[in-house]
Amino acid sequence: MSNPAQSIRIGTMVRGNAPDPAAYVKNILPHGFESFEPFFWQVVNKDLPTLASQLKDAIGDADVTMSTLGMFGNPLEDTEIDRETLKGWEALIDNAHLFGATTIAGFTGRVRGKRIEDSLPQFKKVWSELSRRAADKGVKLAFENCAMDGNWATGDWNIAHTPDAWEIIFNEVPADNLGLEWEPCHQMVYLIDPLPQIRKWVPKIFHVHGKDATIRWEVIREHGIFGKEKFVFMRSPGFGDTNWTDVISELRLAGWSGSIDIEGWHDPVYRNDLEMTGQVHSLNYLKQSRGGDFVANP
Repeated sequence: MSNPAQSIRIGTMVRGNAPDPAAYVKNILPHGFESFEPFFWQVVNKDLPTLASQLKDAIGDADVTMSTLGMFGNPLEDTEIDRETLKGWEALIDNAHLFGATTIAGFTGRVRGKRIEDSLPQFKKVWSELSRRAADKGVKLAFENCAMDGNWATGDWNIAHTPDAWEIIFNEVPADNLGLEWEPCHQMVYLIDPLPQIRKWVPKIFHVHGKDATIRWEVIREHGIFGKEKFVFMRSPGFGDTNWTDVISELRLAGWSGSIDIEGWHDPVYRNDLEMTGQVHSLNYLKQSRGGDFVANP
């Protein structure tokens, strides 16, 4: 690697379902992103070898990686769209090498409307098979930790959204290549302190999303967390409550390397016409949190 500071790269997510992801990458590449996470929502609607080739052509000679691919949906259920999600996981695992990717990330899935424990038999069946398939190809699988409006008692998408659930699912399928796509945002939504979590869980953190949160403690004190007033907002890094210098320092202290890919399209302020303004601010903020420009020792 030409720049040791880039043992932790700063990048962003790219919608694989979009009409022309490669054109999008080519357009935003000059802003200085160091990695991209192409991702799909429920269905892989592209020929993956063709897409990989197009994205590599768009990146060209730039020192930019695509170490993680995303597949977001519910692979544990059995409607047509859920079966498409499961096929998407299989397809991304099989084609990861074409992108240079070593990790596929997304939701665990969930038996809809049931407690987390009720999803475990199906989780074990599906993820035992997927983890073996991925291990055969040298690929890791990482679970995004968003609750998707679910909780312990019920939900539609994901069971990997609390540390208690992580303990259970990694015990259920104790595969070395199953881990987390972690970010502070979803922990803060639960009022969990994310920093001690890094120290405990870093061996299972395979990929990091650049997403933050702003907690309105005055709302919590007056209205609680189940009232009509919104008590937390998802934010892009640099606009939320997290000190990313601390996050990156904790990751470095643990010897972690990989990509922090910004998950845009959530910030209530920097969105729509201000979307890329917010993402580029986050990019530069995270680079500064990483230590700024690399300076070689004399």
